[in-house]
Amino acid sequence: MNGSDTKPGRGRRVVLWRHGQTAWNLERRFQGSTDIELTEAGLGQARRAARLLAALKPDAIVASDLSRAAATANELAAVCGLPVTHDAALRETYAGAWQGLTHEEIVERYGEQYAAWKRGEPVRRGGGELETEVADRAAPVVLAHADKLPDDGTLVVVSHGGTIRTTIGRLLGLEARHWEGLGGLSNCCWSVLGEGARGWRLLEHNAGTLPEPVLGDDD
Repeated sequence: MNGSDTKPGRGRRVVLWRHGQTAWNLERRFQGSTDIELTEAGLGQARRAARLLAALKPDAIVASDLSRAAATANELAAVCGLPVTHDAALRETYAGAWQGLTHEEIVERYGEQYAAWKRGEPVRRGGGELETEVADRAAPVVLAHADKLPDDGTLVVVSHGGTIRTTIGRLLGLEARHWEGLGGLSNCCWSVLGEGARGWRLLEHNAGTLPEPVLGDDD
């Protein structure tokens, strides 16, 4: 499913918002589908970002059901007075044996697998999901919620770095080997897709309040 599957010309926007900071992000520890909570700093990031995102006047919020994304979404919901729909299909990539390991440990123990992934080859990191499988589950959820928007409406999707990147790649119609070229999102930063005459376009990428490095995206 890609941008050509949407109904063009309705002026809808999709904001893909990465959750706030966690302790594992600071440790550069691969979270994947492990349920790790926000730090106090991460909660503060979510509150600051929520005030900015509220200015976009979102019509709907959908979030991963993992606590770091759900707590981030709740900050925006509190400002906007909107309910949050949770969907497990928006969880981060399941990465099997990689989960819980630091970046250095992954490179040391799974160097060939890591290098192949960075080259853009389809790799089941740690025996987990392929990036295309993550897009297969996440992108249809985003499109289904976007389809319910009014004309010129805005959907906020609260998810995870790897899932957001693969979803953007899929909605833009990019080949999977080019998805890495989109780069990661810093904690509590977001990207914006807008409808054009030929489908979805990337309007903003890694926008947000704080110029911080990308910590523990999904690598």
